[in-house]
Amino acid sequence: MNEAPRRAYVSFWYDPAKRSILYQLGVMALVGLLGYYLISNTLANLERQSIATGLGFLAKESSFEIGESLIRYSAADTYGRALVVGALNTLIVAFIGVILTVILGTFIGIARLSTNWLVSRLAAIYIEFFQDIPVLLQLFFWYSFFYEILPVPRQALNPFTHVFISNRGLVFAIPRYYPAYGYMLVALGIAGIAVYLLRRWAKERQDVTGRPFPVVSFALGIVIGLPLLTWLLFGAPFEMNMPKLVGFNFQGGMTVSPEFSALLLGLVFYTAAFVAEIVRAGIQSVSHGQTEAAMSIGLRPGRILNLVILPQALRVIVPPLTSQMLNLTKNSSLAVAIGYPDFVSVAGTTINQTGQAIEGVAMIMLVYLFFSLTTSAFMNWYNKKIALVER
Repeated sequence: MNEAPRRAYVSFWYDPAKRSILYQLGVMALVGLLGYYLISNTLANLERQSIATGLGFLAKESSFEIGESLIRYSAADTYGRALVVGALNTLIVAFIGVILTVILGTFIGIARLSTNWLVSRLAAIYIEFFQDIPVLLQLFFWYSFFYEILPVPRQALNPFTHVFISNRGLVFAIPRYYPAYGYMLVALGIAGIAVYLLRRWAKERQDVTGRPFPVVSFALGIVIGLPLLTWLLFGAPFEMNMPKLVGFNFQGGMTVSPEFSALLLGLVFYTAAFVAEIVRAGIQSVSHGQTEAAMSIGLRPGRILNLVILPQALRVIVPPLTSQMLNLTKNSSLAVAIGYPDFVSVAGTTINQTGQAIEGVAMIMLVYLFFSLTTSAFMNWYNKKIALVER
């Protein structure tokens, strides 16, 4: 071999960057061949056993009811719409659950560090108790609580006017729908954009002049005032949809089912115990000198926590908090154990009726992958946004 080609050959194999590219291409080729083998083998087996494949079943009539739905649905609708209902049910549980978990977990985590012995011990007991009980058992407990302990509708608890609690769920009065409410939502969205622009302008103004602007007061005025003005312009329509006991159950108003309540409470109480430990660790990661410096300039404990401790602790809190959010979303698939019609439950019924298990399981995987990637993307964006810029 000539000297020049030999040097080029040696320089290629001893260059880590070039070798890494070659290795990655080799791994990708092996993965592609393995995927091709598995898919082709699966399709051949399905064809040999005369099992239908494809997504054509999504356009067929589902022929089964779903107990809870955020959109209009009946047994005459398609499997595709049924799966959308299940996905929305999962999404609403995960969305509300994440918000309540962050609030409760932050409160418990701060209480765990309280100088009050009783408050600190109660927070520690909560954390140990809910962490050590499997989430599925907690779901069973809350489900049994709603159906076995709460009274029947005719003997429903009435803690507030037009609010009833029974083994059929929580029923309460809601405003009757008017077209004006849709325009109020649009006005609320416009108000949110206006507040965002106002905040940016106030920050630029303060950077230039050094004078702060009362953003909070103006923001509250815009967020409350613009929808209220829209409501008044449409004649201030207002009428309540009251729940009434008819026969063996309530009609009217809004009902939060026992299955939804049991699932939400179980997920929130379980996950909040882990979030509390994350918050505690994040706060303790901040040097105590920060607290002493804030106290030396006369800041009150609440202001120290909000302005000094938590902003720095978030750098430690956000990454593991993201994992707990993902865990809560994925644990919502246990809803099938207590009869809540989430995506897994609806997809399971679809698989049983159509026999297309591969497509059904694949859709379950894709839906939860989408939820997880979306949550991760948002939290990564937020983590970068709050990161301290070092010089």
